[in-house]
Amino acid sequence: MFFRGMEGMEKTLLLYSGGLDTSVMVKWIQEKYGTDVVCFLADLGQPKEEIEAAKEKTLALGALKCIVPDLNDEFADRFISKSIKANGLYEGEYPLSTALGRYLIVEKAVQIAKQEGCTAIAHGGTGKGNVQVRFELSIKALAPKMKIFAPVREFELTRDVEKAYAKEKEIPIPEEAKKYSIDENMWGKSTEEGPINDASKEPPKDIFTLSCFPEDSPDKPVYVKIGFEKGVPISLNGKKMPLKNLVETLNKVAGSQGVGIIDCIEDRTVGVKSHEVYECPAAVCLIKAHKDLEKLVLTKELIHFKKIVDNEWAKLVYTGLWFDPLVESLNAFIEKANERVEGWVKLKLYKGGVQVAGRDSKYSLYNPEFNESVKQKHAIGFIELYGLQQKVWSMVGGERDDAMAEKVKVEQLC
Repeated sequence: MFFRGMEGMEKTLLLYSGGLDTSVMVKWIQEKYGTDVVCFLADLGQPKEEIEAAKEKTLALGALKCIVPDLNDEFADRFISKSIKANGLYEGEYPLSTALGRYLIVEKAVQIAKQEGCTAIAHGGTGKGNVQVRFELSIKALAPKMKIFAPVREFELTRDVEKAYAKEKEIPIPEEAKKYSIDENMWGKSTEEGPINDASKEPPKDIFTLSCFPEDSPDKPVYVKIGFEKGVPISLNGKKMPLKNLVETLNKVAGSQGVGIIDCIEDRTVGVKSHEVYECPAAVCLIKAHKDLEKLVLTKELIHFKKIVDNEWAKLVYTGLWFDPLVESLNAFIEKANERVEGWVKLKLYKGGVQVAGRDSKYSLYNPEFNESVKQKHAIGFIELYGLQQKVWSMVGGERDDAMAEKVKVEQLC
């Protein structure tokens, strides 16, 4: 039986990940929507063995094909670089790893859907999650006439229902995916559902693959020196390398030191709160280093205003609005602000902590000689003028208060 009269559809492009939801969707779409399925699995830096296993599974489940483009360099150069320059942290904690990946996935999915003659794009997002918002707003922005299927939401599927369906249809599901909902790319890994739903408890160790627990890390600190050019990391410990390689290397180095674990309560786009656990070793290091270098080379007013812009940028990216013109305008400001963010920052990584251990830039605004050139007597006039309005405010307010007090006294006497 077809769903809502969709039996006329010919091909649906499924945004596929290999997890529980999308594995079930391969078969579900064929049965419930009456369409053939073309799977699209974006390689954004997740483990290669998982990609190969997921690809083989789609073909065994009856998909016409599974298209797996290598998007690693493009993801790093076009998306991660922008997030570093914007100090991209949603609600001050989450480095937007999953969110950033969604937009490149949709860009390529729309192109492939048109090439393959697909008239619909399907995803495995739920009605309470951020996935549906990011995917669907982006698809509508890039292909307004494309039909969108959201089977989990439309059929009100639960994970238990999906597990039962997978068992009935003999759909292989990784044990980890049965227990948790996981998304991973080179910028980080997110884990939710299962035991994670209990926010009163520490996350179990079995979920961590990018970062070790801090207490299990070495007893000796590691130092890394990150070179920047126009806000983008270009070298690690003096060796120049593409951003993709730098991120991959730093993930291993920082992750082995217990860096990058983020356990937070997060405000989702749809209004509910969720408990999320992230592993983002490289992201945590690079954003901290970038922020520190900005403080060295940018003026006070520029830094303060950029914080406002960065916060708005992160919110828009998190809530699915990457293709909104405001993001484009904010990117223009962020690019301009990063023109002098050049130099290096040294980080000390130890037991999960990241501490700045030095920095330098040819554009540095910090110079002890400049500070020594300030004449102490100049401060007298500065303080007088700087606080003049506050002084006048107090004087005027005080006179009015005194006058009002006298009036009250007179009225009481009468």
